Amino acid sequence: MEQYVVKGGNPLVGEVEIGGAKNAALAILSAAVMTDETVTIENIPNVRDINVLLNAIQEIGAMVERVDAHTVKMNGSFIRDFNVDNEYIRKIRASYYLIGALLGKYKKAEVALPGGCNIGSRPINLHLKGFQALGATVDIRHGLVIASAERLVGTHIYLDKISVGATINIMMAAAKAEGKTIIENAAKEPHVVDVANFLNSMGANIRGAGTDVIRIVGVERLHKTEYSIIPDQIEAGTFMMAAAATKGDIMVKNVIPKHLESISAKLLEIGCEVEEFDDAVRVVSARRLRHTQVTTLPYPGFPTDMQPQMAVVLGLARGTSTVTESIFENRFKYVDELTRMGASIKVESNIAIIDGIKNYTGARVNAPDLRAGAALVIAGLAAEGITVVDDIYYIERGYEEFEHKLAGLGALIEKVSTEKEIQKFTLKVS
Repeated sequence: MEQYVVKGGNPLVGEVEIGGAKNAALAILSAAVMTDETVTIENIPNVRDINVLLNAIQEIGAMVERVDAHTVKMNGSFIRDFNVDNEYIRKIRASYYLIGALLGKYKKAEVALPGGCNIGSRPINLHLKGFQALGATVDIRHGLVIASAERLVGTHIYLDKISVGATINIMMAAAKAEGKTIIENAAKEPHVVDVANFLNSMGANIRGAGTDVIRIVGVERLHKTEYSIIPDQIEAGTFMMAAAATKGDIMVKNVIPKHLESISAKLLEIGCEVEEFDDAVRVVSARRLRHTQVTTLPYPGFPTDMQPQMAVVLGLARGTSTVTESIFENRFKYVDELTRMGASIKVESNIAIIDGIKNYTGARVNAPDLRAGAALVIAGLAAEGITVVDDIYYIERGYEEFEHKLAGLGALIEKVSTEKEIQKFTLKVS
């Protein structure tokens, strides 16, 4: 099992390049099978979830060519199998996007129920209700979602709850349905807009993405395109928090500052300097930070995927902060791990009450999920002494070359796989 071993206490300083958005890429790669022509997609992050999805798409017969680490050419005309199920695809959350894509194109799909991080119940009933409203019959049997339709017909769909996954999935299926579909109470996240832009570049007719009402006029066929995925707002936010926690000065490059406004606003509020450029954000943390209140909300609110990283920063701020998690009920599993590092956090229901301390101290901790894992690495970088983060498999699902990017900012961090390597690192840095 691989681990990160970290020696804390160094301010992170320098520039870091942000990769393509994982959450956008997973949906766009799924949507790419909806045409029989060759699609080229650039700025794909080279992370585990993406590689698992590409393997699954290849297994059902699509042509998948890795042009380089961040570019893929795909052609869906060779797909003969509508059953997407292997032990790997069951481990990623976004496998469900293949239901919308295959149902839209072939009017049938069989896809393994999604896995992903255990951060709370993320039912896919809204997706299924959407497919049914378009005219599909949907069953869950043997751990598979089985959807089929004679024809898909546009309709008016109101989502009971804002759901990024359901918005994207219904949008994909509706892109090739007959007539007009309206999705109300739609998610407004940047990657919803990115998927709509990608589908439109293939000839779809989608309007209103980024607002809470999306209008789709179904088209008969989609065609080839070349498309570049937006930068990853969560990777960017993670490096912004790393600057704040380590009293650093980081220029986060290749970002869309508009997507980061809720994160920038909180960092300004607690005493960081945040400077915005056309495609970069600089975060400087020169003094001890102040406490604040944070509530996670759908975009444009504060992202749930940034909640653990924010909590790590607030754990070092002066005074008492609160973090309210309004989206996933299991998102505080990192609290016990952070407590091992000296943090003073109490969780009551969906609220973490954080009393700021002067310093974290190094400890051996487990990454309970993707974002919490990254947050624990940040805590290790801010701590006195050595921190070992186990189960970094989670972190690698969503961060490309995390340790190399951090090392480029002056972090003392290595990926290791044995106790001997941990001892070697400890001797080297002490």
